[in-house]
Amino acid sequence: MPKRTLIGASVAAVVVAGAVTWTVSAKSTATMSSADRPDPGRVHARELRDLPGAAAGRKAEGLPAATTEPFSLVGLTWDKPREDLRGTVRLRTRDARTGRWSGWRALEPELADAPDRGGRGGTNGLWVGPSNGIDVRVTGQGRTLPEGLRVDLVDPGNGAVTPTPRAAGPATGPEMRLMAATTPLAAPLAEPVTAPKPAIVSRAGWGADESIVRNPPTYDSAVKAAFVHHTDTGNAYTCAESASVIRSVYLYHVQSQGWDDIGYNFLVDKCGTVFEGRAGGVDRPVHGAHTYGFNTDTTGIAVLGTYTAADDPDVPGVAPTREALDGVAKIAAWKLGLTGVDPTAKTTLTSAAPNGTGGKYPYGQQVEFDTISGHRDGFATACPGEQLYSALPAIRTAAKQITVPALTATVTGATAAGGRYYTKSTATVNWTPEEGATYHVSVDGATAATGTGSATVTLTPGTHSVQLHAAFADGTTSASPVFTVIADTTRPVISSQALSLRRSTVNSGAWPVWLTWKATDNTLLSSLKATTPSAKTFATTTTQWAAVAKPSTTQSWTLSAADAAGNATTAAISRYTGGLSEASAYRTGTWKLTTTPYYLGGRGLYSGSRGASASWTFTGRTAGLIFKRASNLGAVYVYVDGAKIGTLDTRASTTAYRQLLWTRTWSTSGKHTIKIVVAGTSGRPTVGIDGLAYLR
Repeated sequence: MPKRTLIGASVAAVVVAGAVTWTVSAKSTATMSSADRPDPGRVHARELRDLPGAAAGRKAEGLPAATTEPFSLVGLTWDKPREDLRGTVRLRTRDARTGRWSGWRALEPELADAPDRGGRGGTNGLWVGPSNGIDVRVTGQGRTLPEGLRVDLVDPGNGAVTPTPRAAGPATGPEMRLMAATTPLAAPLAEPVTAPKPAIVSRAGWGADESIVRNPPTYDSAVKAAFVHHTDTGNAYTCAESASVIRSVYLYHVQSQGWDDIGYNFLVDKCGTVFEGRAGGVDRPVHGAHTYGFNTDTTGIAVLGTYTAADDPDVPGVAPTREALDGVAKIAAWKLGLTGVDPTAKTTLTSAAPNGTGGKYPYGQQVEFDTISGHRDGFATACPGEQLYSALPAIRTAAKQITVPALTATVTGATAAGGRYYTKSTATVNWTPEEGATYHVSVDGATAATGTGSATVTLTPGTHSVQLHAAFADGTTSASPVFTVIADTTRPVISSQALSLRRSTVNSGAWPVWLTWKATDNTLLSSLKATTPSAKTFATTTTQWAAVAKPSTTQSWTLSAADAAGNATTAAISRYTGGLSEASAYRTGTWKLTTTPYYLGGRGLYSGSRGASASWTFTGRTAGLIFKRASNLGAVYVYVDGAKIGTLDTRASTTAYRQLLWTRTWSTSGKHTIKIVVAGTSGRPTVGIDGLAYLR
């Protein structure tokens, strides 16, 4: 019977109707942190391990109150990120203020909010408020529970000053439109749109501990859609606790589940306050971890709380507040508007979930989505809950109503590639001015230039957000979509360049070689080509070239690379291609001469005498043996500098001459001796040799 325990905890394992149940109640003498001391929060992890001697037939009972480290959010995690927990998780917690135990609540396995690779599997994290006792029961069928089960108790600390929640009041502006608009607008406009930026509480504002971020942010080329989520953390929080809830989710994602950062790009509380999520810049296309398979070119917006159906038998939810819906509409309209995306339009995304890992769509399948979609549209999940999902049409309508047509502008003086622009230092924004309007160009949110039809900005090395803004005579304003412009003055790097012999057919004037290299750039490599000894253009990801070298000649092998900003570099190596004929070999035993135009120089040697040998001494860094191959030919033993390194069989189904069949490469040029010894293969002892090729 499988039995597991929690380190430093009281645990009981019981069998009920064929199911294995673990009851966990941790014990600790830890006390709450002082509220007047900076405290970024922490995760207390308690692993479940085997417990011998558990009695069968007992009923699962709640354990008496036991003290734990302070925590406000709890979840269960396990080793494999894509493994489902086939069972149930129920828990109760003890209120740190009153000492009373809560009722039993359920946790649900949550595989859909996830990066595209890595991390740990886990349930939703449940916000329970300040607590210091935990009683957990995990029930699974037989041994189906995942390995590495662990209870994670998240203490959010005190973080930074919690943002003051908005006072409730009559619905006006976008809130009023949201309540009235219950169906999407008609066909969306074709032209790009933009929207005003809402107030956003920064990561510093909600107290993010930046020291625990595992890796720096990565960026997509654009934001084509917004996926709406609920955090499924429960609804027992006040707006004054929103920052604490977000810190808890952050700690759970990073320290419990092993993600690089919080998964969502933005979070919205029940009062409509918008919070920055994953680091990297709210106005940039930061790659998130929120919709498995569709994290690329999307943004994730999560509403704090649980919004399942009110009659859900496991986790009853509540209806989202009008303020929360309004906050989602505002941040979605603005974020999509940065790249000119209409919030009521459709877009096509490509599934990145590897087959067999739980994705809703096969890897590589193109799927059409609303530009504001629910999590369940991209993954088989209940998220964002029935009551929030049913409000998405109203969110789309409200988002559209606060957009305005975007200014039409172009960027010159920079190279466009993959939705971005690359330059060494400057870029020019161009537009058609309207009479009475004033225009300015911003770089990273700050005014950088003004003009009446064009403006040039000078950029420091790095990635920048460039946008055109207009103020019209009637008092209205508008902006263009954001242009991502990368200023780069660093040249590409060509390294690990090497030339070696290639196993293939040798011709009298062209000997097969591999030219290998590694070409990299700090931004975007745009071109890669060879210029000598012959011209050849490659894909930028290419790392080798099947070429030919001219024998008895020293040749220069030159590569040239350039990046999208126009920075270029070249790299070259010089190599001599030499050869030693079969006749020049030092030979022992019986060898016979054969003359035919199929051999190099019209002649070759063959031997069927076991132990007969041929050896060549040369100076070089790579060498290869040339043989005749046929169905009746046998094997040789190969020796390098006196050491036997293996057996080489020259047999082939069809006859072929001048075959460079074996090669050896050294890191530097030096003097070497290669010898072959006839193995005397039974039934086909003969081998035919045609010399040795080398490079130095």
